[in-house]
Amino acid sequence: MKLLLLFPILVPFLTAIASLLAWEHRHAQRFLNVAGASALLAAAVCLFSSVWENGIHAIQLGNWPAPFGITLVADLFSASMVVLAGLVGLAVSVYSLAGMDPGRENFGYYPLLHVLLMGVCGAFLTGDIFNLYVWFEVMLIASFVLLGLGGERAQLEGTIKYVTLNLISSALFLAAIGILYGVAGTLNMADLAMHCDIIIKSGLMTAIAMLFLVAFGIKAAIFPLFFWLPASYHTPPAPVSAIFAGLLTKVGVYALIRVFTLLFVHHVQYTHSLIVILAGLTMITGVLGAAAQMQFRRILSFHIISQIGYMILGLGLFTPLALAGSIFYIAHHIIVKTNLFLVSGVVHRLRGSYELKALGGLYISHPFLAFLFLVPALSLAGIPPLSGFWGKFILAKAGLQIKEYFIVTVALFVGLLTLFSMIKIWSEVFWKESPPADHDPGEISRPISRGSLFAFLSPIAFLASLTLLIGLAPEPVISFASRAAEQLLNPEEYIRTVLGGPI
Repeated sequence: MKLLLLFPILVPFLTAIASLLAWEHRHAQRFLNVAGASALLAAAVCLFSSVWENGIHAIQLGNWPAPFGITLVADLFSASMVVLAGLVGLAVSVYSLAGMDPGRENFGYYPLLHVLLMGVCGAFLTGDIFNLYVWFEVMLIASFVLLGLGGERAQLEGTIKYVTLNLISSALFLAAIGILYGVAGTLNMADLAMHCDIIIKSGLMTAIAMLFLVAFGIKAAIFPLFFWLPASYHTPPAPVSAIFAGLLTKVGVYALIRVFTLLFVHHVQYTHSLIVILAGLTMITGVLGAAAQMQFRRILSFHIISQIGYMILGLGLFTPLALAGSIFYIAHHIIVKTNLFLVSGVVHRLRGSYELKALGGLYISHPFLAFLFLVPALSLAGIPPLSGFWGKFILAKAGLQIKEYFIVTVALFVGLLTLFSMIKIWSEVFWKESPPADHDPGEISRPISRGSLFAFLSPIAFLASLTLLIGLAPEPVISFASRAAEQLLNPEEYIRTVLGGPI
């Protein structure tokens, strides 16, 4: 069963290789793209099912025992993130059949997409802090090229900002790894958790923790390190924006949760209180930025930032219920945010613009699309009984239990401002009448064939159905999130599984 750990990395890798071999055959690449994404989702579900039934899985590549070899490990948290990566990968793959232009398809879009998925899954499954850096770089190289693919001016400007900030993050990450290795003599995360006492005595634990907080904070786009995100995520085609919005920042949040529950848990009063403050500032600045925007994808991009604040809030509060809230919120947000960017792509295809002033009248002409927008939009704002409500409810309850009234008030206030932004998009894009014919329409819209309409709407409808299902029947997801949080807060099983024998 441990071989299941390899499949979420091997499947996208082999799909990327096969797509490269079919470089001259666009239709073959499109088929391989959907088949590979489906296989990745199937492999991820099998892995999650096995971890749920049998406990944490670990494998030592090359039969080198931990901590000397390369370790892959899956607990409930990482296995669920791999499932969500597979889910988003499949949704975007189907959407790309209609949403990606032939030029980008012919210049390597599909191989790059699957290299990106391989990097994301590798980051979720690695048990070694240096290999986490390696998977980050694999993911970032693919994302750099995807962001700039097409060579449009706005894309290249966004790519430069994205590359610059992420290279700074990588440099800080590498420096933190070097110091950590110099102090502890190991980079295996389970082994590092065993050496924490030594690091504390050296007095470097807090400094190293802050380096990791800044490095992962840039990748997760927390306050004040987020400004690269709204400058870049609105520039590429909608399928690329959707997979970036759904997955990439979550890898940074995943890394923060992993190291601040497994390694840096000895000065919780300082480190995790700082995370709570950063969570509040991230929520407020993100939502205020969204309120000031009048472009569809820029609003959604700023909302990624504000929602990251909710995700790290549970980490900062650091109770079982709060961590469960974070895990629930991450799962909800990956589905919802991917879906909102996919909807924005359809709107652009129909009207030729992302500018709210140039849009309107879609409720009359496309009522089904209007409904499909409302589901993730209201869920993002936390309207009951959709999935976002339960995520915010769990986090608020966790905050009230430990008397953190101020941050709970901030979270609820940010929810109201999020609702304001979603209503603004709804009224400008769907509800108001179409602008007069002499209004600048932006780019020229193109008619959508029946086949393309199915490729556009089927993943959007599927993700909206998931949002409704989680909202109406949240108990299984809450149960999973609670169990995953318990594993994170009690890492003995993780350490024993990786290192073997008693700890």
